[in-house]
Amino acid sequence: MLTDLGRDALWAYRSEYEAPPDFDAFWASTLTEARAHDIDVRVTPVETPLRTLDVFDVTFAGFGGHPIRAWLRRPRGDVGPLPAIVQFHGYGGSRGSALQELHWASAGYAHLQVDVRGQGGVTPDPAGSGPAYPGHLTRGIESRETYVYRRIFTDAARAVDAVRALPEVDPARVAVLGNSQGGGIALAAAGLVPDVAALHAQAPFLCDFRRASLIGGERPYVELSRYLAEHRDAVDRVFAVLAYFDGVGFAARAEAPAWFSAGLMDGIVPPSTVFGAYHAYRGPKEIGVWDYNGHEAGGADDLRAVLDAFGPLLEPATMEPATQ
Repeated sequence: MLTDLGRDALWAYRSEYEAPPDFDAFWASTLTEARAHDIDVRVTPVETPLRTLDVFDVTFAGFGGHPIRAWLRRPRGDVGPLPAIVQFHGYGGSRGSALQELHWASAGYAHLQVDVRGQGGVTPDPAGSGPAYPGHLTRGIESRETYVYRRIFTDAARAVDAVRALPEVDPARVAVLGNSQGGGIALAAAGLVPDVAALHAQAPFLCDFRRASLIGGERPYVELSRYLAEHRDAVDRVFAVLAYFDGVGFAARAEAPAWFSAGLMDGIVPPSTVFGAYHAYRGPKEIGVWDYNGHEAGGADDLRAVLDAFGPLLEPATMEPATQ
């Protein structure tokens, strides 16, 4: 069943979010601090049974100079300079196996799949945090300086820096994308690095926090509402912190052509929060709306639409057939 507003109401909805006056100054200072560290991209070949793709284990310096891990997949052979896709994964997940997510490299892109720090993968988060509800959403929420997504969003901007530093990548043709948390991180990256070439945010999490905390009945948003149920006197402080991390704020600063998607039966990310970011988005934009789908939104149909849309923008390499 529908979990939020209907189609007509979603097109009319506008988020009440307002960015803090020093939003841009806070993020400019954060990125300047991060970029004081050398990007230090390290690329190690990985043996796989794949015949048409090469895979590499990548490390680069994120927030605080902390090492962030990623997979790099690219078409086999000398086909550069390549357009690149930087992908971020869902909440609590990981970069997965070297043999997963092969479609982007198979379509002719260099594909950097980033491991989000402190979640289910191989990248730790060296920074600690104060009291939090179990999960990741409220870690460090006492202040904007300590909030976990300050580090994660900075890592995302540095991931764009890292892929642009690769000799086989054309730095002018880099897109960012993800599903759920990955979509929210990609949206933040597009706001922080406004010259990326394209964005795909599929059912993006981390948008329109105040509304999500009131109507989101499943994790992860329930982590926020339960934290506030325990810390009754912290509501204003918490939303003052989250104002620096809301996808609606990043959307208003992002200029790349963007494709959003939402499933109207999504119980994890309320569709109105996706539309809150979509309506605020500064650059050219489209959105796929799926009446009978949940958090997967358009699934493979979204993927096909974005592959078709990214092609003319990014001009992926044409791969030669594998030889025997």
